[in-house]
Amino acid sequence: MSAMPSEDCVIRPVRAREWSAVRELRLAALRDPVAHLAFLDTYQDAVTRPDAYWRQRTENAAEGAGGARQFVAEAGDGSWVGTVAVLIEEAGTTDWAGFPVERRQGHLVGVYVAPGHRGSGLTKALFDAALEWAWGRGTERVRLIVHPENARALGFYRKAGFVESGVSVPLAGRPDERELEMVVERPQADGAWGPVGPGGQR
Repeated sequence: MSAMPSEDCVIRPVRAREWSAVRELRLAALRDPVAHLAFLDTYQDAVTRPDAYWRQRTENAAEGAGGARQFVAEAGDGSWVGTVAVLIEEAGTTDWAGFPVERRQGHLVGVYVAPGHRGSGLTKALFDAALEWAWGRGTERVRLIVHPENARALGFYRKAGFVESGVSVPLAGRPDERELEMVVERPQADGAWGPVGPGGQR
């Protein structure tokens, strides 16, 4: 099956009232064959969470929220076929894993594109929206964490301009495994990305 062109989808922030659709897209992502490499969450855990959890999760990253934003790709029939979220991490704080954050930065999480839409440019369109939002909030760089065995994701992230920072972090619940931090620097005045070096961890 050929991929639907990305221009046939609208990339937009989620709205607080759309928590049910956020839930369904997340559950679809957690059923993906590489979900065990791409997400810290599991389908078994997520499917049992109450509606209040999904309402709060959606509200925190919805249009108008300050510290995070979730973008979705909406197809012509209204279905959601992709998503990415970006969290703002403030310099001088610690991240969710307890590591220090040295620079104001964005953190991309929850990347997912439905199988029939991969290879269409849709992931790039989602990333473009997330990066534009992060740069607009004064972040110095944007990072993400990826499992070294997730070859498909690694290939895309490199193509999108992300490079390995040299930092690796232990995988939650599996301390013998480590994931890679990949980063992209804030665009310079001429539109080129700056040099990348090690920094804060997840």
